[in-house]
Amino acid sequence: MKKILLLGGSAQQIIAIEAAKRLGYYTVLCDYLTDNPGRYLADKFYLRSTTDKETILNIAKEERVDGVVAYASEPAALTSAYVSENLGLPGNPYKSVEILCNKDKFREFLTIHGFFTPKARSYGAVEAAFDDINGDIFQSSVIVKPVDSSGSKGVSRIKKGESQNAIVQKLENAMDYSRRKCIIVEEFVEKYGYQIAGDGLSVNGRLVFRCFGNDHFDIHAPNPFVPVAASFPYNMPDIVQEKIHLEIQRLLTLLGMKTCTYNFDLRIDKDYNVYLMEVAPRNGGNYIPQVIQYATGVDLVECAIKAAMGEDLSYITSGIQKGFWSYYAVHSNYGGILDKVVLGDSVRQNNIVDNYIKKKKGDEMNAFTGAGDTLGCLIMKFESMNQMLEMMDNSNKWIKVRRK
Repeated sequence: MKKILLLGGSAQQIIAIEAAKRLGYYTVLCDYLTDNPGRYLADKFYLRSTTDKETILNIAKEERVDGVVAYASEPAALTSAYVSENLGLPGNPYKSVEILCNKDKFREFLTIHGFFTPKARSYGAVEAAFDDINGDIFQSSVIVKPVDSSGSKGVSRIKKGESQNAIVQKLENAMDYSRRKCIIVEEFVEKYGYQIAGDGLSVNGRLVFRCFGNDHFDIHAPNPFVPVAASFPYNMPDIVQEKIHLEIQRLLTLLGMKTCTYNFDLRIDKDYNVYLMEVAPRNGGNYIPQVIQYATGVDLVECAIKAAMGEDLSYITSGIQKGFWSYYAVHSNYGGILDKVVLGDSVRQNNIVDNYIKKKKGDEMNAFTGAGDTLGCLIMKFESMNQMLEMMDNSNKWIKVRRK
């Protein structure tokens, strides 16, 4: 029996373990958390950090695994590429994955190769970033991010004229979330329409599948840059979507990517110029692959497992999207103890397909500052594009999270 090494066993990553077992593989799991639910499902478990490349490499050697996958985990994607490259397993070039997983390297690469990308600079010290923000380096408001985090943790917008204390606090917050202790400051890109979410798949370097959607945000959240929903399909004409597709393909070709699943975070401006904000070499979180499977019939979870094991995926095509689907991240804008999540009867009966709310009455909940602060997710269906966008943009009308 072939062995697959899975990096991460959270509630959202269980589906990858299930898919691997369903495909007939022996599953070896690494995770640094003692209470991760995946450990009870995998055939073998190691309590190890998925970002410790050398330790994971040694485990892969000892177990003689045939493939490595970092499902829905950007920090672990780099480890997966490192182990695969060192052991000659299916995977992508480590240097290319390193570029995709580090925002400073990614912005530099995009600039060198003539992509549309915001003016950006990286900093290892808050003081240097502060001086440039208050100088004439940046001509508009900026976004500050850790260069190597995911889930929108530590992301803030700094507008012209903000107080010095507020600027320093946002810079320090971003630095706290960076493993490398490095942040990036980039000019804010005014989007046209919705920010673009979605996942895709390349086979032997060719982008054979992509499913774009609309990102939705809660402007009242402590961190309004964390998506609370992604709805599918994307509400732009095919010609715009094809232009986005071609820019992603150009990137993948330049990087020498092979067979891989991706999570997209993109923007277009009023002239339909494409900004590749992030192209992460891993599946999306918040059950995006399951939503996409409802919409297209393509199982990107199985694709990720098969890609890691070097299996044939040449049969995958873009297909046709049917219906209107979304995930919704249930969240609270305040910390405290959860009393209950209140849903309207009509929504419960007509719109909710799968309920992945993990928090229960009496559980502690955090204010929504990053993807890890969700109470769980709902997968939803709708009768029309208008209904879908209206409900995702105005979720306060149909769901309430009550505290004790």
